Amino acid sequence: MIARRLFTACLLLLLFSGCAASSGSTLLVPAPGTHRFPYFDTETPVWSYNGRIPGPLIRAKAGTTLTVEVHNQLAEPTSIHWHGLRIDNAMDGVPGVTQDPIQPGDRFTYRLRLEEAGTYWYHPHLNTGEQLERGLKGVLVVEERRPLPWSQDLVWLLDDWRLQRDGTIFPHFNTHHDLMHDGRWGNVVTVNGQVAPEVVVAPGERVRLRMVNGANARIFAPQIEGLSATVIAVDGRPVSRPFPHGRLPLSPGNRIDLDITIPADAAGSTYRVIDRATRRTTALAEIRVRAAPPVATPVFDPPLAAGFLPAARFADAPVVKTWDLDAIRGGAFGIGWSMNRQLWPDADTLALEIGKPVKIQFVNRSTRLHPMHIHGAFFRVLTVNGESAVEPFTRDTVLVGPRETIVVGLVPEHGGIWMAHCHIQAHADSGMMTTITVE
Repeated sequence: MIARRLFTACLLLLLFSGCAASSGSTLLVPAPGTHRFPYFDTETPVWSYNGRIPGPLIRAKAGTTLTVEVHNQLAEPTSIHWHGLRIDNAMDGVPGVTQDPIQPGDRFTYRLRLEEAGTYWYHPHLNTGEQLERGLKGVLVVEERRPLPWSQDLVWLLDDWRLQRDGTIFPHFNTHHDLMHDGRWGNVVTVNGQVAPEVVVAPGERVRLRMVNGANARIFAPQIEGLSATVIAVDGRPVSRPFPHGRLPLSPGNRIDLDITIPADAAGSTYRVIDRATRRTTALAEIRVRAAPPVATPVFDPPLAAGFLPAARFADAPVVKTWDLDAIRGGAFGIGWSMNRQLWPDADTLALEIGKPVKIQFVNRSTRLHPMHIHGAFFRVLTVNGESAVEPFTRDTVLVGPRETIVVGLVPEHGGIWMAHCHIQAHADSGMMTTITVE
């Protein structure tokens, strides 16, 4: 089965290689390192890319090809999945499905054809719960072919860490507690690896703020106190119409892009950014406005989604698969999170045809959260508990709440074997994964 999958992925790579301009190359070195958190006198042992937490921010242009060489200096195999990118299936970074694991000391080169501008991120797809929690993650920004005159283009990777009193990472993963609940939530929240960092802006600036939830399991609901913000992209893709930012939840894997204009009379002001996902609010960051005269505010229209999937396109589309999401006994950890009571790799898979609209139904039989992510595709949420959903955007990850039923519509556009799984890593590691084959 793995050999057939690898053959399919390699064939797709050959078919699609060499069709875009080069965007240069990047080297990523996953290796042990250290990172300093403000609460401890010692540095915390972590795993990082290029010695940085988070990994390097990679920027490239839409319409180009980005080459990323990975040199694994960990003591265990790894890979890199490019979350949200619709790329050649052979480059999706899933060991056993699209590639072999990158063994310690070995190198692997990813060639990414960047067709769609947006905010994406990268992380391992092997022993993911531990490798992600120890620090292996970073952001990839694919810039528009024609750049827009933002005053600043900011990227925030939201994360949390479960640290012990001595500053080390709690070394037990996929514990009974994590598996019985909503995965591994940490006790230290960071933005770009820092606790409550300060960002400095000028009065009148127009800022693009890209937020990425890179946590193992935590749900974020960021709110900027006293400052208006408009959502212009969700999960990397432009919305069909901008809308005010409220408390749009960000489950693991989700991204939002915000359009923020700093008031011209805000010199000397400070705006708190807090997380309201739980009863106890958490400080995420502060936006401090310089005590200076205002600058000219750039005037332009952000890009909108010309290819937005209208709900009418799915009026006659069949529900080709219903996946019941629930816990069962068994699996590697004694508790398995299942899709139709089957655990990866013995999964209930799905085969689809390119260009044919279909519906997929997620039925959460449990009282836990399940952010369901589909590789290589964007989809539209059609109904929630039987009621029509009105979302002016598409997604690649949707949060299915307790006892909730969500129907999504998608039109497969890229051939290959793609993963579908819960992005709470303890749930995925214990079996809540499957594949969708697109032919």
